[in-house]
Amino acid sequence: MRLDEAVSKHRQHLVHERAYSPNTVGAYASDLADLVRFAETRRVTTVDGVDLELLRDWLWQATEAKLARATIARRAAAARSLTSWLHRTGVAPHDAAARLRAPKAQGRLPRVVADPQMRTLFAALEARAAEDVPEALRDLAVVELLYGSAVRVSEVCGADVDDVDFAEHRVRVTGKGAKDRVVPFGVPAARALGRWIDLGRPVLAAGDAGAGGDGVALFLGDRGGRIGPRSVHRLVARLLESVPGGGPSGPHTLRHTAATHLLDGGADLRAVQAILGHASLGTTQIYTHVSMERLAESYRLAHPRS
Repeated sequence: MRLDEAVSKHRQHLVHERAYSPNTVGAYASDLADLVRFAETRRVTTVDGVDLELLRDWLWQATEAKLARATIARRAAAARSLTSWLHRTGVAPHDAAARLRAPKAQGRLPRVVADPQMRTLFAALEARAAEDVPEALRDLAVVELLYGSAVRVSEVCGADVDDVDFAEHRVRVTGKGAKDRVVPFGVPAARALGRWIDLGRPVLAAGDAGAGGDGVALFLGDRGGRIGPRSVHRLVARLLESVPGGGPSGPHTLRHTAATHLLDGGADLRAVQAILGHASLGTTQIYTHVSMERLAESYRLAHPRS
């Protein structure tokens, strides 16, 4: 089988069988397209010619080009995914990348917004929503859910009205790998969601037919269709513009913030893992480091003998 053909079929496997997110599928496809180009420089155009030495040379070239360690680590993961699939499906007699290693991505603690700053942020949103303008009601409800339930932006955008359980203060979301989970939300989020569904959503839903939107979507865009991740990114970025501190300013910052605040408040690590939908507890443990960093900083600032 030609290598480019294998890469194309592998992409379909990631989409339809593994249910990877569009971002992951796109990143892997880009990485493997680069592998195809590199292999051609070595006169390798078929799957049979892909071996561990070729893959190591490919990663070494990326290192020499001073690509970020995170990028190189992702390329290695893409190659392992491809060769493992080729071996499992019988296309290749062995898994060429089984022993492929890449430098570990440099760990960076996620950005966390302090509690007083979150209170200020919500006060501004509530002030805008006080006059029941549909877009303002939606924005408040979106941010309340992002922070209150620590969900991903894709999960917020993919939620439907019927996914919200007001009686139990829970919402069902679909996470990575098309896995459903149920997460709690608090009283402020319940209040914001109720006002949005009762007062704001019907107004924007009136334009749904013309926009070709989804009539069951929980959150709607300005034209009545299901809201998209880019719109939510823009909303959160605007809100975080005035918040001190560097780092990312997208919706994931609110997820990081919620997880850290849960641990700061005494939540059990495994409970936080379940809320976040992490498959591995190790992924959740980064927030314990964030909490300890915050604790250490508070100690340095407040203790007379720090």
